[in-house]
Amino acid sequence: MRFEISKVLDAIEDRVSTDPSLVRAVLDLAEVVRYQDLDGGRPASTMRLGMVIDALGRHLEEDSVPVYAVVHRALLSDADLTSNERMVLRRWADNGLVEVLNNPGDRMLEVADLLGLPVLSRGRFDGMSGRFPWVTSQPGRLFAPLPGAGGPVLAQRVKGTVPPAAGPSPTGRKLLARTWRCKEPGCVLFGGGGGGGAFADLAEIDRKPSGQPPPTLRGGAPMCPRHEKRLSDAGPRPNEEVLSVRIGGMVRRRFVVTAERPVVVGRAPEDSAGIRLGQWLNDEARRWISRSHVRFELRGGDLVAQDVSTNGSGVRPGGSLDEAERIALPRQQSRVMRGGDIVELYPGVQVGRSSIWTSGGMTNPTSVMAEAPTMAIRLPNRG
Repeated sequence: MRFEISKVLDAIEDRVSTDPSLVRAVLDLAEVVRYQDLDGGRPASTMRLGMVIDALGRHLEEDSVPVYAVVHRALLSDADLTSNERMVLRRWADNGLVEVLNNPGDRMLEVADLLGLPVLSRGRFDGMSGRFPWVTSQPGRLFAPLPGAGGPVLAQRVKGTVPPAAGPSPTGRKLLARTWRCKEPGCVLFGGGGGGGAFADLAEIDRKPSGQPPPTLRGGAPMCPRHEKRLSDAGPRPNEEVLSVRIGGMVRRRFVVTAERPVVVGRAPEDSAGIRLGQWLNDEARRWISRSHVRFELRGGDLVAQDVSTNGSGVRPGGSLDEAERIALPRQQSRVMRGGDIVELYPGVQVGRSSIWTSGGMTNPTSVMAEAPTMAIRLPNRG
């Protein structure tokens, strides 16, 4: 049982992030772990975070969706959690995967406002409508995780047609355009690396890099939300591109390419930061696609795809489905990706900018709770 729960926590860990380019919703972890009606279990359980993440994946029809979790520091020592859960939360904190605060206040709403993301919460925010008008007026910005027949569902709090995602607010775009530094030594969010916490020895040495979260604003000044110290402006943030892997018409994974960190996509890249496709491929695709197949990098302002495979790849200019327009990308050849260009590693296995696919296209995303023991996710008795 303990081993199975640890495997679930490892799976959930891959779905928590403070990278503004990847996260798809914001939540308060101290609230979510106490949604006891989701499973009828203990007063507090981190398994419920996995259940809510699964609900978000089903709602977005997309696989591998990460969430931005704001965490009250008290949760890291909450006696209602097991010792293993507390240890994992502290590791997440020391790795910068969650944002740990002494006084969260309205930080969850601030992050959602700056990044243009939905909030997953049952809380009432009527009193916050002056600062964040969308909490009472804009459909698609507030969702309540509630029990459902096949697992938790997200209930839209403000009724109406959901408008297309607008992305970060004007203030959010300005903040995200800069690199910020915290005066606190070892600040994992704004210091360029981890190592500052009690569980720093448990941090992964070569963890995939995460983009800086948005600073909190106090009187218009950017502050570190964790250490409550004013941040210094370290210059423009490096260029980046957010790409998606789509297999069989379904978005499986998003990832970020920066000038400092190219990304290799393939069946099973040796680089720990590479994007592994093997788990989603059929036998024919596995035989065709190399372990390392295509390398994506930024050169100046250009996104460049370089084939590093044995069998070669193809490019569909502008996302065209016309086979006559498909361009071969031979081994070791490079191509600048324009607009809606899609790189095709094998028929139906594609990589392109995330903005070109408006729907994830997946009705049954992979569950982070697949390894959960039955007792941990039993449904409450409705009789």
